[in-house]
Amino acid sequence: MIATGGKSIYGASVGILMLDARFPRIPGDMGHAGTWPFPVLYRVVRDASPDRVVRHGASGLLEAFIAAGRDLVADGADGITTNCGFLSLFQRDLSAALLVPVLSSSLCQVAMVNRLLPQGRRAGVLTISASTLTRAHLDAAEVPEDTPIGTTEGGRAFTASILGNAPELDVEACRADNVEAARALQADVPDLGAFVLECTNMGPYAADITAATGLPCFSMLSLVGWFQSGLSPARF
Repeated sequence: MIATGGKSIYGASVGILMLDARFPRIPGDMGHAGTWPFPVLYRVVRDASPDRVVRHGASGLLEAFIAAGRDLVADGADGITTNCGFLSLFQRDLSAALLVPVLSSSLCQVAMVNRLLPQGRRAGVLTISASTLTRAHLDAAEVPEDTPIGTTEGGRAFTASILGNAPELDVEACRADNVEAARALQADVPDLGAFVLECTNMGPYAADITAATGLPCFSMLSLVGWFQSGLSPARF
């Protein structure tokens, strides 16, 4: 066998562009390396705070994300993803600049989830910030116009802690916020068939949402698992 080179790092096909944050990354969060059953590469995009990306449209950050993405590809990543659903705004630009597969947002799976559901059912989105999730974010991810949106905004801990970049996280209060937001959306939308979690920090609570509502819950974790299986298929 002849081995060939060209990369700095091998065996990690997924590169993750991270926001510049200090809040705790618990298991199930994209930023906790133990979340993944496969190795990943990380690169922090400096000055890309949660507030700047979610509440201010990631203004002025595109070139920094492109540069960090190029670094990850040079290091060995075969595909690039991000750890914020609001970065759907950068999907086309990142794909054009990086020349590898790019998965910018969990929102990219909404249309696919709809195709999986029984006739008469549709997916709903749970977001960390409904007040700043615009039609531009949704259109960039090709989310259907009639998609219902629920949110943890106004809850006791989750949105405030993540977007406020707090150094501590009340995990049980965040869990309750996510479950309550899911139940509220289910109560408001009789034909709801599944949840898609916009926020990558909602991953730790997906099982709780399904247990509370009886509905499937798709997150960035499930989507990146699918993404990685294409970048690095299992050999049989």
